[in-house]
Amino acid sequence: MAIDAKATQEFVPIKQVRDGFLVLKNGDMRAVLLASSVNLSLKSEDEQHAIISQFQAFLNSLEFSTQIVVQSRRLDIRPYLILLENRMREQLEPLLKIQTREYIEFIRNFTETNSIMTKNFFIVVPYSGASASIVPSGIFSSKPQVSKEDEEKVAFEEKRTQLEQRMSVIEQGLSRIGVRTFQLGTEELVELFYKVFNPGETSQSAKIDLK
Repeated sequence: MAIDAKATQEFVPIKQVRDGFLVLKNGDMRAVLLASSVNLSLKSEDEQHAIISQFQAFLNSLEFSTQIVVQSRRLDIRPYLILLENRMREQLEPLLKIQTREYIEFIRNFTETNSIMTKNFFIVVPYSGASASIVPSGIFSSKPQVSKEDEEKVAFEEKRTQLEQRMSVIEQGLSRIGVRTFQLGTEELVELFYKVFNPGETSQSAKIDLK
């Protein structure tokens, strides 16, 4: 029986990555913020309660939905080992060279027997509102005719304005509990989704064009 093979991109709802925003196939848009973390274990009990209460108040104040994504990935230690090996070759002092070699072996053995994980925290900000359409010219209209490309551009700018306002609300709310946010740009978004759909790829230079 023949199987209809489909390309992976057919299952990805993203139409394009434009100016640091995700444009979905249904016309909706998304922005992705990278957020820092707060170590509650280092806080006093009163500080912990205050942070949790402020975070609860922040969530209750939102008038739109958001998605918080925690990404755990195994740390790729190879670039660090390459850096150490280069330093060892440049080292002229024999004793320091031996110590560097032993340190490299320690790091390599430790990471082989223990999974060193990194965590990234992302906030996905959506906007699904319909944009005002531009009426084309006709026998009963005096408005100049507008191309489909111009309509899409106007719609994109309207949705981007709404997303920027929502991101500002999130940034201000999280800053009160010591969490910093940073909007991912086009390159960061492309690399993020490449790694999501290619979990075995560890190269930092891996890219994919979603446009």
